[in-house]
Amino acid sequence: MWIALAINVAMLVVAAGVGVRTRSRAVLADAGHGVADVGSIVLALIAARLALMPAAGRRTFGYQRSEVLAALVNGLLLVLVGTVIAVEAFGRLGDPPSIDGAGVLALGLLGLLGNVAATVVLARGQRQDINLEGVLRHSAADALGSLGVVVAGAFVLAGGSDVVDPIVSLLISALILASSWRLIKEPFDVLMEAAPAGVDVEGVGRTICEEQGVRSVHDLHVWTVTSGFRAIAAHVVVSADADRDLIRRRLELTLRESFDIEHTTLQMEEEAEQGLLEVENAPPRA
Repeated sequence: MWIALAINVAMLVVAAGVGVRTRSRAVLADAGHGVADVGSIVLALIAARLALMPAAGRRTFGYQRSEVLAALVNGLLLVLVGTVIAVEAFGRLGDPPSIDGAGVLALGLLGLLGNVAATVVLARGQRQDINLEGVLRHSAADALGSLGVVVAGAFVLAGGSDVVDPIVSLLISALILASSWRLIKEPFDVLMEAAPAGVDVEGVGRTICEEQGVRSVHDLHVWTVTSGFRAIAAHVVVSADADRDLIRRRLELTLRESFDIEHTTLQMEEEAEQGLLEVENAPPRA
């Protein structure tokens, strides 16, 4: 991410200068997305540093969810940037400014090369990290945005209408908004403690009940603490003559191998204990 940050800062400075000089809305739109990219990388680096801090006091999980919050903020910033670009592009559709096609084309090619380089570097990291994935999506979207700038510059240079510039800006805006969806949805699911994507909660329950000696399971909860940190809590009812510790160890192994869940909290209850609890909690009879 540090390498990607250096590349994006350099491109942002060049894009802003050329965009003002050429009066290209597409170039300025690409620069605006570059601001979001630089901010997203800085935020991701800060969150990654916080996530490494040890648990202490009331924060028994430490600051691991700071990465999730950073991804959510990045997604919301992308929505804001995309909306601003779209509004400005719509305002220029009827009266597009004249632009320097050669300058726009040159900057687009430079941005395309830089964004592809940053994307390749980021793709080598741990893709399960939502922070890194968010920065990678920013970079890939920028590469496509730079490709749009190249098209706009080439079109104007070939004698085409300047209206292609705001049209490309609208396409870049749509691209930004589309890339923000996952960065909003996944952190929201984590904060709402939804089951991890791809994990069938009913399937988890069936797998637990298929273990020899298990009679039923209740109060089953599966959630994600942060990227790559899945957790489960459940009450497992076993037969009275079963070895509860052995069953718990077997279930922990099964959950790790079948669902990639490392953090398990399984409360083992004997069948007789469950029946007693139901009697004790039953409403009094008239």
